[in-house]
Amino acid sequence: MKNKILILNIKKLVSIKEKNIEKVSGKEMSFLENIDNAFLFIKDEKIHSFGKMRDFHTNEKIEEMTSLNVKSINAKNKMVFPSFCDSHTHLVYAGSREIEYIDKIKGLSYEEIAKRGGGILNSSRLINKTSENLLYRNASERINEIIKLGTGAVEIKSGYGLSLKDELKMLRVIKELKKDMPISIKSTFLGAHAVPLKYKGRQKEYVDLIINEMIPKVAEENLADYIDVFCDKGFFTEEETDRILECGNKYGLRGKIHANELDFSGGIQVGVKHNALSVDHLEFTGKEEIEILKNSQTMPTLLPGAAFFLGMKYPPARKMIDSGLAIALASDFNPGSSPSGNMQFIMSLACIKFKMITEEIINAVTLNGAYAMGMSDKLGSITKGKIANIFITKEIPSIEFMPYSFGSNLVEKVILNGKIIF
Repeated sequence: MKNKILILNIKKLVSIKEKNIEKVSGKEMSFLENIDNAFLFIKDEKIHSFGKMRDFHTNEKIEEMTSLNVKSINAKNKMVFPSFCDSHTHLVYAGSREIEYIDKIKGLSYEEIAKRGGGILNSSRLINKTSENLLYRNASERINEIIKLGTGAVEIKSGYGLSLKDELKMLRVIKELKKDMPISIKSTFLGAHAVPLKYKGRQKEYVDLIINEMIPKVAEENLADYIDVFCDKGFFTEEETDRILECGNKYGLRGKIHANELDFSGGIQVGVKHNALSVDHLEFTGKEEIEILKNSQTMPTLLPGAAFFLGMKYPPARKMIDSGLAIALASDFNPGSSPSGNMQFIMSLACIKFKMITEEIINAVTLNGAYAMGMSDKLGSITKGKIANIFITKEIPSIEFMPYSFGSNLVEKVILNGKIIF
């Protein structure tokens, strides 16, 4: 028998949508429909019905909702949110990089650390030495941590392998996580994350390897939903990104691009050209890039955790939203530039550093994040028929308290796929 859960006396049921919408953009991001003093009924792993408590006893499904096989939860003074959809992470990795963290404190830049063999290349060496079993075990622990913090869907990239063997190793781990973990997972192939040392000075040969060997093998084993390229200063050029995305499209892998983190790289333009699902980072985004994005179906995804951790400039989020763009927010959970998957902290950073209001932030970490994973038809809002990925907060006074109270986990109970997880 499928689980049935009835949540009663909800102080505020947050982000309800009466019908499916893909995303919210511009001024629409500041609108959030909520229900005060609400109930929510979950059946067959999906959101079945919801409404005001005053209407509960006259609901046509009252007999089913109050039957003996329904788990009842009293959420008095607590709120219910759709789970966070974290559309950009690298949470399958081997080992931490806190020594580089100290190097950053001493003044070395991201690029200087990379040139010394640190950064992504450091993680690549560790991946090569680590078994699939250990990678799986460590990633499972990280996933359980982010679930407790409210995340119900996550995209995970490869990109620390940088060889056919090790990229496939990472992607196979992600495939196993998809099968075993209660969270919704999307997998992205990121062979073009950096150029391995053995190809130093022969970058074109490495790009050829990605196109001629890696992508066909990834597609053959059905290991990825998307393809990504780090199109930026010191990494992959616009032309190389174009070639990789074109090949990915031939194999059914839609693009999700690292773009414009370090400079105006052309990554946004090439991403939109190939109808990328998202372009991510975007610290360097000007009027031209905004106009290009406005005329596309590509989701601009901002990663404030990385800019915060690296001490870099923040993307012009306020200008982007005021220009009519949609915005998604993601954690960029990785060992080098954002070693945290805490989306509650991402909300706080967006409020403090991006000057986003709470309603905009909630839309960015739920519905728009789901869009950036190709899942907004199933996740990201309280909508009848969507997968029941939600969390119940502790007793909090307002939705604004979520970004305000940074550093505290305000999630009390997690329900994924209609089942109580924590």
